[in-house]
Amino acid sequence: MALTERIKGIFKKSRNQNKWPGLIEAYRPWLPVSAKTPVISLQEGATPLIPVDSISKRIQKGVRVYVKYDGLNPTGSFKDRGMTMAISKAKEAGCEAIICASTGNTSASAAAYAKRGGMRAFVLIPDGYVAQGKLAQALVYGAEVLAIKGNFDIALKIVQDISKKYPITLVNSVNPYRLQGQKTAAFEIIENLGTAPDWLCIPMGNAGNISAYWMGFKEYFQAKKSNKLPRMMGFQAKGSAPLVFDKTIETPETIATAIRIGNPVNKEKAKKAKKESQGEFNYVTDSEIIEAYKILGQEEGIFCEPASAASIAGLLKIKDKIPENSQIVCVLTGNGLKDPECAIKNNDSIFHQNLNPNIDSIAKTMGF
Repeated sequence: MALTERIKGIFKKSRNQNKWPGLIEAYRPWLPVSAKTPVISLQEGATPLIPVDSISKRIQKGVRVYVKYDGLNPTGSFKDRGMTMAISKAKEAGCEAIICASTGNTSASAAAYAKRGGMRAFVLIPDGYVAQGKLAQALVYGAEVLAIKGNFDIALKIVQDISKKYPITLVNSVNPYRLQGQKTAAFEIIENLGTAPDWLCIPMGNAGNISAYWMGFKEYFQAKKSNKLPRMMGFQAKGSAPLVFDKTIETPETIATAIRIGNPVNKEKAKKAKKESQGEFNYVTDSEIIEAYKILGQEEGIFCEPASAASIAGLLKIKDKIPENSQIVCVLTGNGLKDPECAIKNNDSIFHQNLNPNIDSIAKTMGF
């Protein structure tokens, strides 16, 4: 479907329903749901695909770069795509409580959707390693937060064991319904561009999202809704790059807390996506992530969380490999408001303080 047709369709839906219906209703034929599935939704999805000329100009060669800004989902991250499915299916199964391990975004999304579905939410987080914005969300949504002495990988092992022993549903990306929901982002990209991009650049933490995108691209390609498949280009932070170095990182470290994971649970799926798409995995440094983060904010007016900027940082790092006239989509997985501390510490803005409260003083400071 061409972009203009897609826009017309959205406007028609808006007139008829006064709202986007959410992913499950929008893509029901493509998802493992039935008439018996109680849909738990916050009208997630339909996030914008935004051209970023500042990045295209840095690459040149006729390359067009877009960002899929999933930070505009209801809880501010791509996790909502998977969580609407995971929680809806948990509700269908009669579940009364869910649990997850999280570096922040999963906890926020799981708590929001669980409460929407009338369930208890338990989230395990690595103590001191979750950005304040994400922790605030989980608390406001009413999750029961358990902060452990250990990293994400330890937390994930604990929740996996608990969900096997007790009547509680695990909603991390080992839950197959999570990836089913997340694949819809690939559908939206194809609908906006008219076909798949040449490259899909994406940050990798637990590696579920790259697997989900690849699933979505393949399904639409097989249905002849796209005439090609993209190369899947996955990027990790250098201090937390188990997929790049092909080994478990015992003590992962990076400013990008959302991808600070040393042993991705979906690593085999991610490797398969790379192989099938003839893609690549690369690392970027924290300084490269912050530089991309600043470019998006200062030159495009797009505020993403640090982990999201890894996709842009990675693209710029390997720009010499990009074929001429390529169409590239970089995934921005989360909103910048998730990590306000990073924003305050990493910007080039001028912040004038302690000014006299009069017109002359303010005008002089402004350069008039």
